[in-house]
This record gives sequence, C-alpha cells and structure tokens, in this order.
Amino acid sequence: MNFDLTPEQDQLRDAVRALGRKYGHTYFVQKARAGEHTTELWHEAGRLGYLGVNIPTEYGGGGGGITELALVCEELAAAGCPLLLLVVSPAIAATVINKHGTEEQRKRHLPGLADGSQKIVFAITEPEAGSNFHRLGTVARRDGDDWLLSGRKCYISGADEAGHVLVVARTEDSATGKLKPALFIVPTDAPGLETSKLDMEILSPENQFLLYLDDVRVPADALVGESLDAGLPALFSGLNPERITVAAMGAGTGRYAIERASGYTATRRVWGDRSIGSHQGVAHPLAHAAVQVELARLMIHKAASLYDAGRDLEAGVSGNMAKYAAGEAAALAVDTAVQALGGAGMTTEYGVATLLGAVRAGRIAPVSREMILNFVAQHVLGQDKSY
Repeated sequence: MNFDLTPEQDQLRDAVRALGRKYGHTYFVQKARAGEHTTELWHEAGRLGYLGVNIPTEYGGGGGGITELALVCEELAAAGCPLLLLVVSPAIAATVINKHGTEEQRKRHLPGLADGSQKIVFAITEPEAGSNFHRLGTVARRDGDDWLLSGRKCYISGADEAGHVLVVARTEDSATGKLKPALFIVPTDAPGLETSKLDMEILSPENQFLLYLDDVRVPADALVGESLDAGLPALFSGLNPERITVAAMGAGTGRYAIERASGYTATRRVWGDRSIGSHQGVAHPLAHAAVQVELARLMIHKAASLYDAGRDLEAGVSGNMAKYAAGEAAALAVDTAVQALGGAGMTTEYGVATLLGAVRAGRIAPVSREMILNFVAQHVLGQDKSY
C-alpha cells in the first residue's frame, strides 16, 4: 500500500497549484460577480495540458487517469478556483466518449476537450425524475437516419459555454418495446434546443440552465457508440469520475478555507499578546475540520486508484464514500473558517463566505448525501433497497 504520488504526479500537483495561485480566489469572485467566465484560467490550463491529463496521448491528452484529473481539480480549488466544468467536460464527457464513443467521435471531440478549445456539458437531470434514469422523460425516436430528441433538463452546468451537450435520453428497444437509455452529442445551437438560465444562490462563474428540447434533430452519428447497447455502460462510465472529481474539488475547497482561517487565527491578537488560535475553542474546530478533509482526501485517492485500475465496482463504493466525505468536510471547513474569522469571515475580502453556497450545494449534487447512504446501506451493508 503506497500513499505517495509518483514523481510525475508530484510535478503536476505543484504546477497546477502554481497556476491556481497565479489567478486566485479574488479572480474567481470578480468573474462571478461580473457575470463572466474564468476563460483565461481555463485556456491557460488547457494550453499547459492540465485539462486533458486523463485523455489518451493519441488524442492530444496526457495519457493519465482520473487520479491525475482529481489532482487538477483539488489544487485549483485549494487555490480558491473550484472549476465545476472540470467535472463536467474532462471527467464526464471525455471519459464517456473515450470509453464508449466511436473512433470518429474520439477524433472529433477529444483533442478539443484536451486543449480546452472545446467544452461538452452533461444533461441527465430532469424536473420530474431528478437523475433517476429509469424515469427520464426525454425521449429519442428515429426519423429516417436521424434522431429526434424531445424533453426537458435542469441544473445543466455551463450550457452557455459549451459547443455541445451530452444528452441522456430514452429510446425504444425494437426487440422488447422497452425504453432504454442512450447518450447523444448534441450541438448547443441545434434548432429546437433552447436554454433558460437558472438564478442560483451560489457565487460561481459557471451558470446553471434549464434545457428544452423540442424535436431536436441530430444525425445518426450523434449517438454515442456503435449501437444503442452502448447507452447504459456509457452512462455509468461517467458517474464514478464525476463523484471522484467533485470530491476532489470539495477537498481542495476545504483546504483553502482552513488555510485562510488558520493564517488569520495564528496572527490575530485580541487579548494581550496571545493569538486567538492559541485558544482551544478556536483551534480545535479548525483541527477537527482539517482531520475530516484529510480523511476525505484519502478516500478520494483510494477511489481514483481503484477506478484507474479498472476495478469499477469497488470504485463505485469508494467514489460514493469519497463524495459523501468530501461534501461533509468541505461544508464543515468553510463554516468553521467563517466562525473562526468572526465578522471578517463574512466579508468578501477574506474570501471564505463566498464559498458557503457552493459547499452547501456539494452535499446535494450531483448525488445527495441521502442517496449515497442508501447506496452504502444496500451495497455494503446488505440492507434491503429502501426506495
């Protein structure tokens, strides 16, 4: 059992950390408040090869795995720049296309995803069904050689930044008549596809959208894979990378908050010549939060290692646990940091309260803590399914 990073992973971590600190949380907040995107950071990360670390070298990537992409997500978040589209585009879309797309789809999309010139967002969640793909209302039906997609999606991150959206729909199995999931790569400017921005109580440069698909026509080669049989494996192949990279982003955010707070409490003096951090009532909550973040990081490392080793079932358990642990730890760390800083914790200047909305959302999305507990109870503890 080895908890050390390889020399190459160490170099990647240090380089991404330097890039993140070059921009920093002030840049992140300014972009969010101006209604702008972190375009400069994204393009520089792409140019340096960080966005494509998990994409094979033959398509312009770094040839690494989700372990390397998790490092990128964590270090940018630890610098105060948690980029949600790292999860959506390189982790989900690139993984799905690389593992289950056709060779033409890989050649068409992976190089742009690797260098940051292309973004593909992910659309599964619906107003009625949530992310329960068994109840999805978005349907794809044949029309000659084409497909027609109709339905609604919600909480679709970054639809205004992407050239394509990976849409999860349901198709009819000609043999059984039953509906089965399928994934389609749909241009965001396709006729019949409309978006509506959702106003969120989260300070982020990345926006959320409702998507409306009204007989959106796409060609046969928009279907991910060689046939409809690729749909279910393709869908599940993106879920573990999603959970692992979301967890990494949460762990990085927790590290950022603790670093901000501990730096303040070590130097803030109110009663005599002692720092407020010398008081256990201040230090112990921060230490407790640091322990929780570190425990989450260990589970993230385990989950990523299992996934990259091809042990998908085990990675599913660890990925869910990592997402749960990191979501709780990040929320605890940011809240504890705000409390330790007192009034300063609520100011924009100190850059902690600006993350409250994001870390609270991390306990809900992309899968709620309650659904993770259901998963663990059923698949680890052997309990009957409760839903």
